[in-house]
Amino acid sequence: MATIRLESVYKAYSAKQVVINNINLTIQQGEFCVIVGPSGCGKSTLLRMIAGLEEISAGELYIDDKRMTEVPSSERGIAMVFQNYALYPHMTVEENMGFALKMAKMPEDEVKRQVAAAAKSLQLEALLTRRPAALSGGQRQRVAIGRAIVRKPGAFLFDEPLSNLDAGLRAQMRLEIGRLHRDFENVATVYVTHDQIEAMTLADKIVLLNSGDSVNRYGSVAQIGSPMELYEQPRNKFTASFIGSPQMNFLAAQVVKIRADSVSVRLESGEILAINVDGAQLSVSENVTVGIRPEHLLLADGNEENLLQRRIQFIEQLGDATCLYLEGELTCKLNGYHHHPRGSMIHLQLPAHRCHLFDRHEQACPRLPSQGTTQP
Repeated sequence: MATIRLESVYKAYSAKQVVINNINLTIQQGEFCVIVGPSGCGKSTLLRMIAGLEEISAGELYIDDKRMTEVPSSERGIAMVFQNYALYPHMTVEENMGFALKMAKMPEDEVKRQVAAAAKSLQLEALLTRRPAALSGGQRQRVAIGRAIVRKPGAFLFDEPLSNLDAGLRAQMRLEIGRLHRDFENVATVYVTHDQIEAMTLADKIVLLNSGDSVNRYGSVAQIGSPMELYEQPRNKFTASFIGSPQMNFLAAQVVKIRADSVSVRLESGEILAINVDGAQLSVSENVTVGIRPEHLLLADGNEENLLQRRIQFIEQLGDATCLYLEGELTCKLNGYHHHPRGSMIHLQLPAHRCHLFDRHEQACPRLPSQGTTQP
């Protein structure tokens, strides 16, 4: 069973086209690691380097402490599931699943036994004689997963395996993949997706890759941590903006006062807010950004502290929640059904312990635990 380690891994197709930029990462035996990020940030390239389908320009790859940087893909002890299934159209489900074992000269009765066991775990027993053209998208993906399972690899690699499925099938297959990972508890799983729901629901560890801008480069790591660490404690504005739906609200502000237990800031609209963060990295008058998730905004009657007053521009009724889209590009997500006329004014409270603060370099100030309401 494999532990995967990348040391200063770098991938470039030319001096101006850097795809993976100095990544250090360890994926432990039995860990479910999801690599997530926007399109073009190098997620699939990183996975293909682990698989041996892309050369590593610089750095080292180790699997179970054995250097694998130049080792052929077939000798790495891993199995990969592709986005487009990659099934042989002229073969039956049974033949597709057993093909790699047959090529390895495994006895025919053992091939059948292992294929039958994998088919049972994936509920494919009734489909073994069908060809891919007679299968649904979800069934084809289960066959592709079954083909990986029968090889009994040390690690599973998934390259956006659910992106071709509709929403209902994606939810079903997420459960299937999560269950399979639990069944193969000693096998490392590396899973690439651009879908943060898949990342949050499946991962033990999330590796969030940056998009390129003036501060960060494509293919560099924005943050590594558990799903809730990235949600609750984003280290930078990019992480805060990528994790969470609807996206975190961001408000331009300027530092007014720095205390031991809070920082007071003035928004461009004039309101002064107190935020429970450590402001050691800040200076008075510095331009900063306040962040708060839509689900952390509270309806208020106008007498509380840390208040904003905004006009409703659009309302989405989702059944279990109501999303209010307000002037100033502010979004509020409320539990359950709420009726507010479009164009009406509402008061919103920004709890001091729920707010994030990002400095001029878009790095997060450490948040402090809630200590009650802090005076602005």
